[in-house]
Amino acid sequence: MGFSVAVDLPASLREQLRAGKSAVFERLCAPQGVRNIHAVLKELAVQADAALRALWQDAGFGEQLALVAVGGYGRGELFPYSDVDVLLLLPEGSEVEPARLEAFIGRCWDAGLEIGSSVRTLDECLSEAAKDVTVQTALLESRHLCGNKRLFTAFRKAFDAAMDPDAFFLAKSQEMRHRHQKHDGTPYSLEPNCKESPGGLRDLHTVRWVAQAAGFGKRWEDYARNGLATPFEVQQIKRNEALLSLIRARLHAVAKRREDRLVFDLQTAVAQTFGYENETGRRASEALMRRYYWAAKAVTQLTEILMLNIAERLNPQSATLTRINDRFFEKGGTIEVASDDLYEKDPHAILETFLLYQKTIGVNGLSARTLRALYNARGRMDSRFSNDPVNHATFMRMLLEPRGITHAIRLMNQTSVLGRYLRVFRGTVGQMQHDLFHVYTVDQHILMVLRNVRRFFIAEHAHEYPFCSQLAAGWDKPWILYVAALFHDIAKGRGGDHSELGARDVRRFCQKHGVGREDTRLIEFLVANHLVMSNVAQKQDLSDPEVIGAFAQRVGSERYLTALYLLTVADIRGTSPRVWNAWKGKLLEDTYRRTSRALGGHLPDPDAEVEARKREALTLLQLHAQPFEAHKALWDTLDVSYFMRHDAGEIAWHAKKLSRFVAPKGIPADPHAKAIVRARLSPVGEGLQVVVYTPDQPDLFARICGYFDQASFSILDARVHTATNGYALDTFQVVTTFLPEHYRELISMVETNLAQTLDAWGELPAPSRGRVSRRVRSFPIQPRVYLTPDEKAQRWLLTISASDRAGLLYSVARVLARHHLHLQLAKVTTLGERVEDSFLISGPELHGQRAQLAIETELIEALETA
Repeated sequence: MGFSVAVDLPASLREQLRAGKSAVFERLCAPQGVRNIHAVLKELAVQADAALRALWQDAGFGEQLALVAVGGYGRGELFPYSDVDVLLLLPEGSEVEPARLEAFIGRCWDAGLEIGSSVRTLDECLSEAAKDVTVQTALLESRHLCGNKRLFTAFRKAFDAAMDPDAFFLAKSQEMRHRHQKHDGTPYSLEPNCKESPGGLRDLHTVRWVAQAAGFGKRWEDYARNGLATPFEVQQIKRNEALLSLIRARLHAVAKRREDRLVFDLQTAVAQTFGYENETGRRASEALMRRYYWAAKAVTQLTEILMLNIAERLNPQSATLTRINDRFFEKGGTIEVASDDLYEKDPHAILETFLLYQKTIGVNGLSARTLRALYNARGRMDSRFSNDPVNHATFMRMLLEPRGITHAIRLMNQTSVLGRYLRVFRGTVGQMQHDLFHVYTVDQHILMVLRNVRRFFIAEHAHEYPFCSQLAAGWDKPWILYVAALFHDIAKGRGGDHSELGARDVRRFCQKHGVGREDTRLIEFLVANHLVMSNVAQKQDLSDPEVIGAFAQRVGSERYLTALYLLTVADIRGTSPRVWNAWKGKLLEDTYRRTSRALGGHLPDPDAEVEARKREALTLLQLHAQPFEAHKALWDTLDVSYFMRHDAGEIAWHAKKLSRFVAPKGIPADPHAKAIVRARLSPVGEGLQVVVYTPDQPDLFARICGYFDQASFSILDARVHTATNGYALDTFQVVTTFLPEHYRELISMVETNLAQTLDAWGELPAPSRGRVSRRVRSFPIQPRVYLTPDEKAQRWLLTISASDRAGLLYSVARVLARHHLHLQLAKVTTLGERVEDSFLISGPELHGQRAQLAIETELIEALETA
């Protein structure tokens, strides 16, 4: 009977734990239903304690060894789905059978405890801790559960004696730095990890660990008594820790698993546990995330103060002071205020701090005393502070400094000074962007763009964007671009056109800061038009002289064009690592060069341009020892638009690969001729360039799109031509996720398989239903379709906007084929997980209003169901 009880114990405990956890979850997820989150976490730990002790007693270990709680569980707190980390501490020469230990751990899992276990002797614990700081950290928070208490006491005594506070502090500081880098060094990613991201719970844990290792106490109140923190700072830490802990606990409960990332799928559900609901102009998730970001920012500031204080306590001899002026010292590579109340007495010294940070060689941060003084002086940074002419002069001096601008502005934001000085910037802090395009909050995106602009002017980064650096080298006033970067998205989230609102904001800034009229006009232009150049480059036909002429008229001068180009590149690069690619870079550079020529009075002359490209292409062909006039048969079938849309290198490549397949003049083309497909590494430096030469057919573009979709290629650009001999000559820029070292196999695969697909004919297959990403599911956007004619209504520009998904372009191509629309140009722009595609099309059906409506309706249906 005793055996029966033992067998049933795990099942009984499982039910008890499930019931206990359910009761806790019910309280935990009720809006405003938790007054003390730490009491809830302690209750979950107590439930686990009781189950482990029952299993221990049932296993009959008695005093043979000790069961020890370690890690977060060792603190006496347990999040709903966190691991229950335990150590089975063995005496030296233990005779406990390994099978018994394995059986105990197995029964823990059977009871519903997600155990993370280790089995070690005291000496093994010390040895592993010496080798691995992660093991050392877990053992630092060890707590006796049951079993041999004297063995545990001996372990604690030996562990504490072996602890080297200096080495532990250094290791944990490095670990924190690497962890922050892994999470992009910012708490403001749109899906932050509330435990591991900068400003998350792990930062607070790190402070506790290094303070405990150094003997400064285990509780926040201990740090106030030891002078590491003020009572106010302790109060702020505890308040923000409680909020982050509550968010993490509710995140676990809502996800029904261990999930520490505030992913889009769960943000709304977690927000609702706080009582937030969707409102006009603001989502429930947005309210929650703003609250999270402010807490994470406070944690970042406060943990830095404490870490610096602990470092100084551990190494007091390193804190030598060197006078900078009457108000500031340099202290171990940081700026130190001369008195704690400096900012209270003289608020002008606040911005002076960051100017000195830029100017003082060897300084790489602010001291704990300075950070604390800034934190406590936030009340002095009011409207009078932001409107003070002395502060205006100091801020402009910062922008004019030759070094440190990005670091200084970032530090101003981290210490909450930037948003209090530039009041309009404050509204961007923690402001989410639900456009499937940006991966940062508005303030972090702005600072990323500022960083990108700054890098154009730094010689060490010239290899990143050589053309941008070349233009920047000739630019006389970098600060103009810095101001434009700071204000280009500053009106996001306020409703209305953020470009227009931002232009008004920056005009007021320039007036307050004494910026001259010409410079003000340029900065205002950049903010108002910061989206225009990318729109022209990525959506319009750059071979059309009217497109270039209209854009040239809008920018007005080469100075304005250069400034807008540099800001545009920096802006696109600052949205998401996935958005920029070499093809977009080429389109923007082509736009710049063509517009520059137009501004210089060299308006595109199609005939002269074609002749110049032909001459250059012939030179390239001669380098490849092509037969005399081998190109002529092909070129005679191509019109001006072909030569205007391709550069000399592409024209030469086409002639080299296709000329021998062209029938002599006067001989009709064979409508059943095999498709010719050739591919090469893209000269742009990313993906492949593919040319297709085959008898034209109405659904050709759709078939090609279908193949690329099935083969997991993304089309970036398509240029479609119909030669006078009835052949289609279509060129595609495509990219894939396959590794670049396999390009030979990729080229062979594309040339063979695409040709077979086109030769097969038959009905177009139905588009596949591509899987939608988490972000698209969380933030769907309404598909939009626009059809606009050119001045003569001969060609139409079709623009679509939709959430990206596999098969989308093929679905659009099928609609175009169904209505016998002739495609001349396609530009596919992927912005994160949103697409903005444009097509230059023509066809009889576009001239009837009813047919236009039918086409638009079918396209919207295709975008919704793709």
